[in-house]
Amino acid sequence: MEAAPAFRPAQFLAPRHWPTWLGLAAMRLGVLLPWRLQLQLGSTLGDLLYHLIRSRRQVAEINLRYCFPEMEAAARRRLVRETFRASAISIFEGGMSWWGGDRRLKPLYQIEGLEHLEAARTQGKGVILLGGHYTTLEISGRFLAYHVTGLQPIYKPARNPLFEAVLSSARRRRFDALLNSGDMRTILRNLKRGKVVWYAPDQDFGRRRSVFAPFFGVPTATLTTTARMARLSGAPVVPYTSERLDNGHFVIRLQPALEGFPSGDELADAARTNRIIEEQVRRVPAQYLWLHKRFKSRPGNEPSPYRR
Repeated sequence: MEAAPAFRPAQFLAPRHWPTWLGLAAMRLGVLLPWRLQLQLGSTLGDLLYHLIRSRRQVAEINLRYCFPEMEAAARRRLVRETFRASAISIFEGGMSWWGGDRRLKPLYQIEGLEHLEAARTQGKGVILLGGHYTTLEISGRFLAYHVTGLQPIYKPARNPLFEAVLSSARRRRFDALLNSGDMRTILRNLKRGKVVWYAPDQDFGRRRSVFAPFFGVPTATLTTTARMARLSGAPVVPYTSERLDNGHFVIRLQPALEGFPSGDELADAARTNRIIEEQVRRVPAQYLWLHKRFKSRPGNEPSPYRR
């Protein structure tokens, strides 16, 4: 396992870091509370943020209009509120995943389909775990690490240096390594060494290395990186989803490795990965990251729907 670099708080004592320290302290203190109380506080915080962060509320409303045009306006508003609640609960989940003890966490989840991952690993070429930006992402990674050796998430470092230092230090204690999304050479090398690499292609990073593939029937800028990694490494792709149940527990599902992937057709492969993520979003729509500007890049001269 990759050794976690030493975290030196003295590097972050300037006043500009004080708000981040307060937020991290709240997360750390939240871990001391009973789990059911954390869920209740997260839901309450989500209601507060729903009213305070109007810009992100508008982003979520636009996204849902694109994806669920048949939904009545009142139902969409309720779903937006539920999305804020799920996103706020994920803050408490993050604290639990970074600082929670095994005795508290292990009874909170179940995992299904682990045999599919094990079957894929027998090919000896590593495995690409195809994930999505579900609000349960952080804590589900902690759960998965209990079962998977050589687990290496691909991520984009946070802009906030203090938050990034704490986040990466906490994650490195649980995972074999962290992979910078911009370092494709290391990602491919580690796949060829038999590592299990987690990747989520469902964010809008512009037109570069993207195609406009359907997501909920909407042409959406979709990264072609999943198929590219699979082609260059020979690693099978295993879809992976996670969700929070009504009782506050979690379920992780692993599906059989994709057959005939990559196909050589970038658009078809991107559409296929979008369909897989869409299936889980339809299952629990409130637990998807609707606060991200998923449809910012548009084909042709179509303007961004988020511009006012």
